[in-house]
Amino acid sequence: MKSAGKSGHRGKGRITLDDVARRVGVSAITVSRALNNPDKVSEALKERIQQAVLETGYVPNRAARSLASNASKTLAVIIPSVSNAVFSNVIKGIYDVCTPLNYEMIIGNTYYSLKQESNLIEKFLTHMPDGFITTGLDMSDDTRQRLEQSGIPVVQMMETGTREPIDMCVGISHLAAGREMAEYFIRKGYQRIGVIASQLDQRTRNRVQGFLSCVREHAPTQPDRVIADPRPSSVHLGGALFSELLAQFPDTDAIFCCNDDLAYGAIYECQRRHLRIPQQIAIAGFNDLEQSACINPSLTSIAIPLYSIGKTAAEMMLNRLKGQPTPTPVMDLGFRLIERESA
Repeated sequence: MKSAGKSGHRGKGRITLDDVARRVGVSAITVSRALNNPDKVSEALKERIQQAVLETGYVPNRAARSLASNASKTLAVIIPSVSNAVFSNVIKGIYDVCTPLNYEMIIGNTYYSLKQESNLIEKFLTHMPDGFITTGLDMSDDTRQRLEQSGIPVVQMMETGTREPIDMCVGISHLAAGREMAEYFIRKGYQRIGVIASQLDQRTRNRVQGFLSCVREHAPTQPDRVIADPRPSSVHLGGALFSELLAQFPDTDAIFCCNDDLAYGAIYECQRRHLRIPQQIAIAGFNDLEQSACINPSLTSIAIPLYSIGKTAAEMMLNRLKGQPTPTPVMDLGFRLIERESA
């Protein structure tokens, strides 16, 4: 027994714009206008066309529309982690700008791999996106050249200052943020200051570099108290790296954790060891995630305007696509050091 479905077109080929137009009794151009620019047709006609689309099962041909209009209304967004709370806030900022303007996003996850980033960009180029929003400035030279040659607008987000962007960028200086945390510890009187880091992407390395450069200036005779691990950042890893640092440098009196989840792990390990925070050892993090104000003791951290970075990246991109001038192709949104109980 054959089932044709509601439209009666199953097995008869792809439903076209002309099929919808005939059902409504208007031209295909009118249907196209209603679907792509709904504010340009009456509400009654828009409802009739939407009903016909449902009844026929029509699916717009995005590729054909892109070729006809030279615009896909799609942005390619590339981030290093879909599970990291840091990037969920950034993505929300992008969505809140793009969704009201009927832009869609195709999102790729690089897993912090430059090779995976290159593969994704090559794949996404075949979708003819109107623009790319990528993470960081440290892509491979071949990938950078590929994007430059594509002629497609690019916004690189999350960092500034380490390299000229391909086109536009928005973020913060991670070098300056790391240095600010070291200066804070020194002002508080800590003298044997360590740092633990994971993931070891360029932004993390910049935080460590900025932090250590300041510590070395103020305590040139002290050894570098650094434990770095390429594994993804996590609470569990934070406890392990904290233990490793204390095993090598048991007199450490303050530790900068390059991500908040590492700091949570360090705090839990202190509690297992009955170490008083901050009296015996101070702990600080980076990113100021929501839990950082709630953990006990509450965590001193560097706050990055994550939502604003995503929002600004989208605004920069859409302004460029509208042909509006970009007065500042590089935007540093700054950071704040949030002082709490842990340091």
